[in-house]
Amino acid sequence: MGNGQIIKDAHAKINLGLDVLRKREDGYHEVKMIMQTIGLHDTLTFKRTEDDRIVIESDSGKLPLDEHNLIYKAAKVFFEETGQAFGVHVFLEKRIPIAAGMAGGSTDAAAAFEALNELAGCPCSQEKLMEIAVRVGADVPYCIMKGTALSEGIGEILTALPPVAPANLVIAKPDIDVSTAFVYKNLKVNELDSHPDIDGMKAAIEKNDLRGVTDRLGNVLETVTIPAHPIIGQLKDCCMANGAANALMSGSGPTVFAIFDSPVKAEQAAEKIRSEFQLHEVYVTEFWGQ
Repeated sequence: MGNGQIIKDAHAKINLGLDVLRKREDGYHEVKMIMQTIGLHDTLTFKRTEDDRIVIESDSGKLPLDEHNLIYKAAKVFFEETGQAFGVHVFLEKRIPIAAGMAGGSTDAAAAFEALNELAGCPCSQEKLMEIAVRVGADVPYCIMKGTALSEGIGEILTALPPVAPANLVIAKPDIDVSTAFVYKNLKVNELDSHPDIDGMKAAIEKNDLRGVTDRLGNVLETVTIPAHPIIGQLKDCCMANGAANALMSGSGPTVFAIFDSPVKAEQAAEKIRSEFQLHEVYVTEFWGQ
């Protein structure tokens, strides 16, 4: 059995391409996406304890720390599925913006599955963890897998892809909250004028062709979120005016990411966004591999 403490970095994700193919009979949307892990991450410290309680603390005052937290839910699912029983204390150092379309909660849950598995002496393979993780959320299996991946179905069918060619990123989250449920509810799948070329992007990734990837960035959810929150479009325009190869909203938003071919350009664009939009959550990072 593993003892002591385990520290995990939980990395954020962006969607380089996000297409919605149709709304299914069960109300879920069928998607086709390219997911990518980035350098920006939370840090979680796990300690095994003598009692059987799950205790979560955080330096963020904006998160529930009880059974509504995805770390707590992940621990419950892990203990139920494996028959393990022990207490755990988790400290979450939060850096990924909250409710931002970057899988911040899902990646923390993924880190919990990995750490608890280690503390329990590794009863589960990575495949098994991914299989049980879907009970916590659709993005959690991907956050266990990490890297670059094609995501299909309702997000649960994952195919690992080679790493994307290296690049510098600016991540900017406006001071607004966007409800994923609102975005999907208002998405008119049958009226979409265009769809991102996910197959072309996959081929570009396999050829290590960064320009082929940046030329194909696309997210159909922008058709809902940008009209509701024009600042997202303004942030994209600002990135493009300051040297980005391309810029896109991640997930259901409101975060915008932009891809640059040099760290200097990325830093300059980040400074411009901070001053022009008075935003606090602006980060310079990079793609993070498998």
